[in-house]
Amino acid sequence: MTTEHTRVAIVGAGPAGLVLSHLLAQAGVESIVLDQRSREDIEGTIRAGIVEHGAAELLAGIGDTSRIYTAGHRHDGIELHFPAPDGGTEAHRIDFPGLTGRSVWLYPQHEVLIDLIAARLADGQDLRFSTTVDRVEGVESDRPRIFGTGADGQPFEIEAEFVVGADGSHSVVRPAVTGPSRAGGYFREYPFAWFGILCEAPPSAPELIYSNSADGFALISQRSDTVQRMYFQCDPEADADALSDAQIWDILQKRTPGTELNEGPIFQRDVLRFRSFVSHELRHGRAALVGDAAHTVPPTGAKGMNLAIGDVILLDQALQELLLRGSERGLDAYAAEASKRIWKSQHFSWWMTSMLHLQPEANEFDRLRQLGELRSVVESEAGRKYLAEAYTGWPYATSL
Repeated sequence: MTTEHTRVAIVGAGPAGLVLSHLLAQAGVESIVLDQRSREDIEGTIRAGIVEHGAAELLAGIGDTSRIYTAGHRHDGIELHFPAPDGGTEAHRIDFPGLTGRSVWLYPQHEVLIDLIAARLADGQDLRFSTTVDRVEGVESDRPRIFGTGADGQPFEIEAEFVVGADGSHSVVRPAVTGPSRAGGYFREYPFAWFGILCEAPPSAPELIYSNSADGFALISQRSDTVQRMYFQCDPEADADALSDAQIWDILQKRTPGTELNEGPIFQRDVLRFRSFVSHELRHGRAALVGDAAHTVPPTGAKGMNLAIGDVILLDQALQELLLRGSERGLDAYAAEASKRIWKSQHFSWWMTSMLHLQPEANEFDRLRQLGELRSVVESEAGRKYLAEAYTGWPYATSL
């Protein structure tokens, strides 16, 4: 087994790892990106994607392959629906540009990844698919090492000046950062999940509808002009195959009163559990975590990929300071600075989730209080503006 050398070894070819490799390359810093999945698996796994204003601007500037402004759909608001006192349904639109001057883009994450992979390969990025990382060692030295097995089945060792864990919620890099004495993180599991479907049908509404109904939550979204993505609140132990298509449409229609849904053949269904997690440690020695390796959020606030990009922007600054100027000041500040946005995003995701979903143990007081909270938001310009600012994304940090 030979030992290879690179400046930054990035484990994970998701949005976080690929954007970081791009930003480092712009500064002249070499990196290797490794992922255990094949390129086909990465590009073929369909995932949701609401891209914040600032993240969309960044992605649009990465190579000539970005399609976010051509294939994506700009959304200038969302609708909040909830029961009215007279038994009907109230519908309130949150006007993003009017409140913040910003919008979001509906652009699925797998499409983002198709763009990023093409851009990085065109730029000569050393990007290795079907490569398994087994462990990371020596992060307390200035030459940490990665050990694993390549796509050819042969073992490898990579010596780097820094290792980045961008490899998702089951991160292999995380133990090197948290260590046995610092293991774990801050964790919350929610008592409900989302039953999600993809169907062949034109959009039922021009913008996303977040519906808090007496029967439970539903989200009406889109993927394209011909495909819709919809969700409804369910039990975390629900069987995705237990309901017929007709039963699914009955549930969705019942939870979106006043909206006539466009129905069509359902070609994908799944149950998405809700968890919040933040690692106790984001950086240790010459290793750091970004994206889902560092934290996960419920999908209600549309923060996952956007929060990962926020991490990467900060870590890129810290690594440039380390590798180009020989200073660890930025690295020392990374965890504290990244945590500010992480916990703001955790709060917003928790707030949207708790405000819109029926709680299993809620009594009548809790339910009426929840509706009062929704009305407090939509009837207040300050409330609507807070929601719009958080949903479209706070400005990214320009310095550590």
